[in-house]
Amino acid sequence: MTYSEAVQWLFSQLPMFQRIGAAAYKANLDNILAFAKHLNHPEQKLKCIHIAGTNGKGSTSNMTAAILQQHGFKVGLYTSPHLKDYRERIRINGAMIPEEEVVAFVEQNKAFMEKQQLSFFEMTVGLAFDYFAKQNVDYAVIEVGMGGRLDATNIITPLITAITNISFDHTQFLGDTLEKIAIEKAGIIKNNTPLFVGRKQIETEEAFEKMATNRQAKIHYVKSDTVSKYKLQLQGNYQLENAALALAICKEVGHIEHFELKEQEIATAFAHVQEITGFQGRWQILAQNPLTIADTAHNSDGLQRTLNQVQQQTYERLHIVLGVVSDKDLASILPLFPQSATYYFAKPDIPRGLDATELQKAAESFDLNGKIYASVTEAYAAAKQQSSAEDLIFIGGSTFVVAEIL
Repeated sequence: MTYSEAVQWLFSQLPMFQRIGAAAYKANLDNILAFAKHLNHPEQKLKCIHIAGTNGKGSTSNMTAAILQQHGFKVGLYTSPHLKDYRERIRINGAMIPEEEVVAFVEQNKAFMEKQQLSFFEMTVGLAFDYFAKQNVDYAVIEVGMGGRLDATNIITPLITAITNISFDHTQFLGDTLEKIAIEKAGIIKNNTPLFVGRKQIETEEAFEKMATNRQAKIHYVKSDTVSKYKLQLQGNYQLENAALALAICKEVGHIEHFELKEQEIATAFAHVQEITGFQGRWQILAQNPLTIADTAHNSDGLQRTLNQVQQQTYERLHIVLGVVSDKDLASILPLFPQSATYYFAKPDIPRGLDATELQKAAESFDLNGKIYASVTEAYAAAKQQSSAEDLIFIGGSTFVVAEIL
């Protein structure tokens, strides 16, 4: 079996949530628990940091890993989804899991995975835990896929749990109020394990406090002004919140594990997180003249913050390459986009992508006007062709739109 064959098998064996949506969702942990047992419980051999939330958990996870790496530790980092290569999901000190490791894992466990009917996400979580344990990482930073309580990552017993901000996303699974979503996220809180919360929100506070009390977990609310002195490579004002949470997490790890953080290493981690961990897709500058920015924000809270940042830039004309997935609540996100921009509508190249004609029709009802293109790459090519050096091109609306451009 080649690497491409192994990855194709993982993608096609059973539904993948990112590609098809609801049909791939599993509402219990039975499968991942059975798989962990089959793998001889690699998750029990790891010192984990577990990070949930709606927006910012990827940035927080990468900055946490970067700080720990800069202090000389061997750090496993599990994130999702990937943008270009499946192996982006599983990294140690910035290096993706080798292709041969993926192939060997699939070959050795294929029969069990087929018999147990594991989901794509469950197989990948099992692979990550197994690889990190075999490589004897000092720490494993584990990003929740969706929700928390029923997420396949939620079989770990972490050193620390953390929750970034909560907003509306995946409401068909997690609930249609912030309180309901918070209850699902709070499912990662563990007995006698410190919890760090990146944003204090009235709607979510009670859910977190109740679960923390029940599990005797001390709760810490983090203030973003603790990182104002550092230069952050991940741009966007909203990243201050994520950076502050990452720093608080690492300070607590140091307290638990008896080491002190060094100012120079923290500063280096924040200034070079993309090089240190291989992080992509967050306010990523792809070109200058015209300035071209790609960002994977895709729900109302994330897009509002990102589009506010777009509006703060200096440019003559704004061009937006836009695509979304079919289960996106367009009424909640389209009003956030500026009416003065020129739009280039395209369907992300996945089964779950929303047809560009439907997107254009919905956008026009909010006075967002532009043309339809056959693909994301064609839309981007048109935006470049119609831009001057003083313009700004923004690419977003979906992780998959950014992935196609990268």
